[in-house]
Amino acid sequence: MHQIACHECDLIHTIPPMPESATARCVRCGALLLQSKADSINRTIAWTISGLILYAVAITFPFLAIKSGSIVQQTGLLSGIQQLFSQDIIPLAVLILLTCVLIPLMQMFGLLYVFVPLKLNIRVKFAINVFRLFQHVKPWSMMEIYMLGILIAMAKLGKMATIVPGLAVIAFGLLIFVLNFAITAVDSHMVWERLEGEP
Repeated sequence: MHQIACHECDLIHTIPPMPESATARCVRCGALLLQSKADSINRTIAWTISGLILYAVAITFPFLAIKSGSIVQQTGLLSGIQQLFSQDIIPLAVLILLTCVLIPLMQMFGLLYVFVPLKLNIRVKFAINVFRLFQHVKPWSMMEIYMLGILIAMAKLGKMATIVPGLAVIAFGLLIFVLNFAITAVDSHMVWERLEGEP
């Protein structure tokens, strides 16, 4: 049994263990308190592993190839960040490095660190801290904005040169959806219940 406050009217409710796909609503105002998700552990692990594969492709393969006459110049995600550093555009380089490279990776490793032991019914140290960190950095993953910037740049540069999207662009675009699916599959209430008493 857990207690939770309604985010609309602050009424305290005692929540019993909930079956899959069940919802709990406030008895006073009807606001949604909790909604359990079916097969949360397996779906989260599957989407996260798929995301790591796409992430590896997005990091290692060329993002774009720019053809102007006989000159072909390829750029990747990390090489683009490196070029921003070399041009002294450090705040933008750090922002892209954090929001598009480090934070998504932290999210995926954090999900696996928490959910694989839950799947195997074993306990690992610092799982609560890792899940709490995952919850805090979740709003800072901004791959969608970076992808939008790439599409705008491709549209503008297309008038001056031939832009050939690389495999990494496709992987990065798919990663945005896959990581969102993984985050959506997370049942936070179930995780906190299972991690109760974690060392």
